[in-house]
Amino acid sequence: MKSRVQPPSILAKCRELATVHDLREAGLYPYFMPIEASHDTWVVIDGARKIMVGSNNYMGLTHDPRVLEAAREALNKFGSGNTGSRFLNGNLDLHEQLEAELAEFTGMEAALVFSTGYQTNLGTLGALIGRADTVYIDKLDHASLQDGVRLGLGRTRRFNHNDFATLRRMLEAETPSRGKLIAVDGVYSMEGDIADLPTLVELRREYDAAILVDDAHAVGVLGETGAGTAEHWGLTDEVDLILGTFSKSFASIGGFVAGRADVIDYLQHNARALMFSASMPPASAATVLKALEIIRDEPERREQLWKNTHRMMEGFKSIGFDIGPTETPIVPILIGPMEKTFVFWRALFEAGVFTNPVVPPAVPEGSCRLRTSYMATHSDDDLDFVLEQVERVGKKLGVV
Repeated sequence: MKSRVQPPSILAKCRELATVHDLREAGLYPYFMPIEASHDTWVVIDGARKIMVGSNNYMGLTHDPRVLEAAREALNKFGSGNTGSRFLNGNLDLHEQLEAELAEFTGMEAALVFSTGYQTNLGTLGALIGRADTVYIDKLDHASLQDGVRLGLGRTRRFNHNDFATLRRMLEAETPSRGKLIAVDGVYSMEGDIADLPTLVELRREYDAAILVDDAHAVGVLGETGAGTAEHWGLTDEVDLILGTFSKSFASIGGFVAGRADVIDYLQHNARALMFSASMPPASAATVLKALEIIRDEPERREQLWKNTHRMMEGFKSIGFDIGPTETPIVPILIGPMEKTFVFWRALFEAGVFTNPVVPPAVPEGSCRLRTSYMATHSDDDLDFVLEQVERVGKKLGVV
């Protein structure tokens, strides 16, 4: 047998995945599950049907015939991809149409579409934060915001989740001449709570700070028309930048930033994640355009989402589960210990319910949970089945 060359030291860490190896050996590894087929609210894994309550498909549009037809038409017209960046050969009229409609939808002057939501945050923050600037981020902000500020050249100040007293002290201590940006999630993806924009707007006015809201889990869900967190609070004019993804309510992939026209123009010519990435595929852009049309024209879809959400919140609480501070279709089931969380996940999975186990570093130590989330298209039978199985497993494991 040929002897293996000793790997360079930089690769040694790749063998140090004890927790992953242990979970695999115990049959409790929950990640990278290969889905064989998808049918709106349920999926097929290993030939077995699972009710999907781990998706961010809030509007339930991934299988809407109108959305699928729009994607097919774009494929036939433009092909499968653009093979270049928007800066050069990959800019489509679909992209620009989508930007115009997103700007109108969010109440902003202009918008800019990126290939992914993650790249949107990397490109926006990396381009805007200069050496003379400071950005303030909530410690529970999404990883893409956390990584985006690393690309900027300025200072970063982190405050505990919703600790606005500390944020105020940080702003008070900052050099007045420095540019200041407060960056928060509109809806926190592991907690399900909504950003307190009224308090942040007070700080914005007092300390001449800009506000950036990552509305990945809010666009389509919050607000009278689904325009997101700023519309929910009636504070659209007080928010400087709204960012969003298309991989949730819009049933596709990609992302956008909306704001003042001059800011969007600046990002268009300085955001490296836009300028040096292939552009959003035609079918994806067409999917988002059709999804946006449906979200605008069918408010009853959002109303059904909220009915389903409240049904599950009340159901879990009546059983005795702790669902934390959630206010949205993200409904976590707090469990605590990591091992029990994985055992709970596995039991539900085998019973036909797909959830997401969330453990550190995504959440603090001792606060492991199953993250569930709901769609407008979940039926009462779907939701009753989930409640029955969660109650059965929870009692068996002594969680309730």
